[in-house]
Amino acid sequence: MKKYLFILLLIVSISCSSKKQDKILAINNTQKPFLWEGANIYFLLTDRFNNGDVSNDLNFNRTGVAAKLRGFEGGDIKGITQKIEEGYFNNLGINAIWLTPIVEQIHGSVDEGTGVTFGYHGYWTKDWTSLDPNFGSMEALKNLVEVAHKNGIRIVLDAVINHTGPVTNVDHVWPEGWVRTGPQCDYQTYETTTACTLVNNLPDVKTESNENVEIPKQLADKWKAEGRYEREMNELDAFFKRTGYPRLPKYYIIKWLTDYIVEFGIDGYRADTVKHMEENVWGEFKIECDYAFDQWKKNNPSKVLDSTNFYMVGEVYNYSISNGQFFDFGDKKVNYFENGFNSLINFEFKWNAAQLPSYEALFSKYDSILQNDLKGFGVLNYISSHDDGAPFDKERSKPFESATKLLLCPGTSQVYYGDESARSLIIEGAEGDASLRSNMNWNEIANRLQTKEILTHWQKLGKFRNNHLAVGAGIHKMISENPYVFQRNYSTKNFKDVVVIGLDLNKGEKQINMGTIFVEGAVLLDAYSNTEVVVKNGMVILNTPFSIVLLEKKNQ
Repeated sequence: MKKYLFILLLIVSISCSSKKQDKILAINNTQKPFLWEGANIYFLLTDRFNNGDVSNDLNFNRTGVAAKLRGFEGGDIKGITQKIEEGYFNNLGINAIWLTPIVEQIHGSVDEGTGVTFGYHGYWTKDWTSLDPNFGSMEALKNLVEVAHKNGIRIVLDAVINHTGPVTNVDHVWPEGWVRTGPQCDYQTYETTTACTLVNNLPDVKTESNENVEIPKQLADKWKAEGRYEREMNELDAFFKRTGYPRLPKYYIIKWLTDYIVEFGIDGYRADTVKHMEENVWGEFKIECDYAFDQWKKNNPSKVLDSTNFYMVGEVYNYSISNGQFFDFGDKKVNYFENGFNSLINFEFKWNAAQLPSYEALFSKYDSILQNDLKGFGVLNYISSHDDGAPFDKERSKPFESATKLLLCPGTSQVYYGDESARSLIIEGAEGDASLRSNMNWNEIANRLQTKEILTHWQKLGKFRNNHLAVGAGIHKMISENPYVFQRNYSTKNFKDVVVIGLDLNKGEKQINMGTIFVEGAVLLDAYSNTEVVVKNGMVILNTPFSIVLLEKKNQ
């Protein structure tokens, strides 16, 4: 009897163990989790990407003749939604889209260079509670978020708390209790970076103020004319009652920005001009963002993508990954990661991409910092952007190398619109940063063979990155130096992802050392050439016309 009981218990034990193993395998083979630390974010100027609704191209009598690329060009929220529906972003391996600010901009213009400039870029706020009709409507934003989420793409908006828009002949300065109009920052100390205006005629919000303020008269009059004054005031009363915050400038703006989370379920904010405000403001902003995101999830349980928390990435101008968690003002060091931020934009990447002697030097540097000093946080790497006049490849002479370094480097990648299609960053007649902000080159994508080849390279790397957490968030290890082959490994209790990548290989037949990451006989797929291979004696042999291989477990 004991013998039979022992056998029965053994069978049950084996069965349970098998089921447990099956469960682990099932978990490992389920849809991968999402991690902002390894995301592939597409950054675009809303006005310059795609015009989906020509009926909203002119508003507020913005008819003045603008300098080259310094007026509204017609791009809008509907245009972005159209490209999501067409599969453009999925084909590029994008899993999040960051839009420049879409709130209502100043109605007038300012004189700059050879002509006037309008608030086409979105950073000159007039009313945080409205969308600018040039960008689209609230309904269009709601649809954008829903369509994006259905396609596995998250939406990141751009938060400007530091300043209002400039003063023009039709846009009045905000009251003295709200803003300062001087002195202008000289960036020599913490105080001369925060308690000042960024540039002339860009009123600085008094985020450090402890004096209660009322709604500016011009804003109250605007709301009354639009028939929503009482609703806006009632919402403000409810916000201040719930939070217990005093009626300070920063809290009004925090309330207005977090409304977009509660209403639409946006997934994150890119914070503008972070170092020009007291760091505690961002910590308070993140608290309210998290609260708002939780409220949206409770109100929309069927629309929740997963348990990922709200994302906040900061523009701390000139922050470098080599500085770890701190930014040094000279007289003060600040840890922004302790003040609400999951990630910071990494202004160092473009220099590392250009100056480090090899792919390995670049990748191992980033792996070391991200797996140690910045463990649990992230950096957002880029090769070009809307206001960086010295990008990695301004002449667009290295579009393939740009993609390889950006998309295969540990950390979060930021693809600036047109990186993937070598959109020109040098536009004749455009001054300053306007040259970086030309209209998306859709015609070249459709008709120019070289542009299509460049785009294909970005698509292959982008989709591989999106399919594998190990690429951006995994641990990097070189397998061989010549030929250059490395592995990436990401592992948690319930999920595991491994890949092997080879760069600068021979075109044609190539033999690649697999190390020990894939077992003997494993069937792999080179995602770059769509070639199947089998591991034999720790090696794979394949013959492709490319110098790159992206190896993954087949059917992964």
